[in-house]
Amino acid sequence: MSDNLTAGPIERRKTYELVAERLLGLIAARSLEPGDSVPAERELVEAFKVGRSSVREALRMLESRGLIQSRGNGTFAVSEFGNPLHESLALLVAVDEADERELFEARRLIEGETAALAAERRNPAHLARMAAAISAMEGGLDSESTYIDADLAFHLTVAEASGNRVVSHLMHAIRGQVQLALGTAFLVPGGPQRSLEQHREILAAIEARRADEARRVMHDHIQRVEREIHELGRRR
Repeated sequence: MSDNLTAGPIERRKTYELVAERLLGLIAARSLEPGDSVPAERELVEAFKVGRSSVREALRMLESRGLIQSRGNGTFAVSEFGNPLHESLALLVAVDEADERELFEARRLIEGETAALAAERRNPAHLARMAAAISAMEGGLDSESTYIDADLAFHLTVAEASGNRVVSHLMHAIRGQVQLALGTAFLVPGGPQRSLEQHREILAAIEARRADEARRVMHDHIQRVEREIHELGRRR
């Protein structure tokens, strides 16, 4: 028995760390969305039954990690990159330096099934946002940044429409790497037009609730983009 009690004393958590942990939980659970105001200091004191100094220290801790940002006058808002799961996964991908092949492999695995789920679970708001993204892509054929932002928005909306929060978090975590790949794909002659047409096909399948077709077209789309980027790299 005594051999099992050698792990050392139980760590005593500081009050401000517990407060910060509770706030992190609200952000991770999306009870607090990016851009939302963090409850006022007085509200947090009353809600958590802690001292004002503990609340202030917790807020400073979260601000230093970039999870919340000051609006002045002692008020804070959740950062646009405020989901700690997104932050951790994005950091992991960046540190591991996942190459292009691995990125597209992961996208084929994730996004094909995501499109199928979206066909089963999407709602009218999702369809409207996908259609708006496609319109923006069409209008941005002569503007790389406009086109790429709209392209990325389409894929993130499909992930959200899947109704699977883990998938949505994963897509947000790799959005930086996806954005870089889309920038390269935009340079492929005729590539943006082909992607636009495939996005229309994906939307049509999702709107018609044809899950198998949505899966197939999304898979084909990602595979084609990967192939064209690879061929572009060989020609350079």
